Amino acid sequence: MTHPIIIIGAGLAGWTTAREFRKLNPSSPVTLITADSGDFYAKPSLSNAFAQGRAPAQLVSTAAAKMADTLNVTLLAHTRVLTVDPQARTLSTAQGELGYSQLVLATGANPIRLPLEGSAADQVMSINSLDDFSDFHASLTSVSSYEKKSIVAPRKKQVLIMGAGLIGCEFANDLAASGYPVSMVDPSSSPMAALLPAQASAELGEALAELGVTWHFGCTVKAVNTPDPASSGTATPALLVELSNGLQVPADLVLSAIGLRANTALALAAGLVCERGVVVDATLQTSAPHIYALGDSAQYATGDWSKASVSGGRSLPYVMPIMSAAKALAATLSGTRTEVVFPLMPVAIKTPALPIVVAAPAPGSVGDWQSPEPGVWQFHGASNRLLGFVLTGKNTSRRAEQAKQVVA
Repeated sequence: MTHPIIIIGAGLAGWTTAREFRKLNPSSPVTLITADSGDFYAKPSLSNAFAQGRAPAQLVSTAAAKMADTLNVTLLAHTRVLTVDPQARTLSTAQGELGYSQLVLATGANPIRLPLEGSAADQVMSINSLDDFSDFHASLTSVSSYEKKSIVAPRKKQVLIMGAGLIGCEFANDLAASGYPVSMVDPSSSPMAALLPAQASAELGEALAELGVTWHFGCTVKAVNTPDPASSGTATPALLVELSNGLQVPADLVLSAIGLRANTALALAAGLVCERGVVVDATLQTSAPHIYALGDSAQYATGDWSKASVSGGRSLPYVMPIMSAAKALAATLSGTRTEVVFPLMPVAIKTPALPIVVAAPAPGSVGDWQSPEPGVWQFHGASNRLLGFVLTGKNTSRRAEQAKQVVA
């Protein structure tokens, strides 16, 4: 009996691997297992849906059944993989055991959740999937019984966002541009401080402030509480957020956007080497033969597991790295061992208040940011080599020009 290639995960990494494999091999059996519906959507669209007036259902570009039919894939939706046995090359689900010829882990990442105090700490939301966004959208757009009875139009709900990184700023821009009052809390002194040069970060902060975003820098959220019951039944905010500096900020919803952590639970239980993610070599193989990983769950290292142990590497949580990885992995799964090569991949940040393109220098790069002209920053290393850049405003159209100058 020929066992199928099994892909765990129906995000961009999982479906793109299936698509790229089918370009090379139209007939070998492929099974895709996912804990959700498997519907295909662009995850980056979650952080600009409000400004575009798109409801959750409108973000689905292709239904799961259509994807499975088009790619000739057996889809096991709403199915959780419980264990993986690398030696027997089997995995177990609640529906039974399955054998695999090759296994692809595209299990993504989970939102980091900080321990918080307060009676309403469990009401803090995160958005990492279409289901998460659907819950957030429903909560944000719902109308209370009090407001239904009022002759005054329902007020826009207030949102407090924990984390002023890339995702937090994208959501802040989207919500504020749609008329929602937004407060942002971050321990740094400016937005996206770890990604942008100081001046660009300050300009982004000013642009979002002009849009209506209120900043709370140099502090964190300590507790989320429900206000005094005496105020219930009115149109006042439903929550009171206590910050580490003692300030009390009212909010209707609290959205945590402090980052993601690779979902390595299944890999760890199977005995695979994991650090910040599931460690893979240049061919995306894990420490176990016939098991591969890519996407948000992977930690891309160099080397070859068949020759020596592999460690180190980096996480690449954006769209373009996933596309490059899936194409290389599809070739390997088809019988042609292929190493993934990641080209320079500038990232367009969805903050229309100040459009930004970032080509970050590699982690650990030594150098400094220089600004040869307004809206252009370049990261120079030894011998004045250009290792990365940031473009803002109208200069974002110059990404190709700048990319040509970066030293590989």
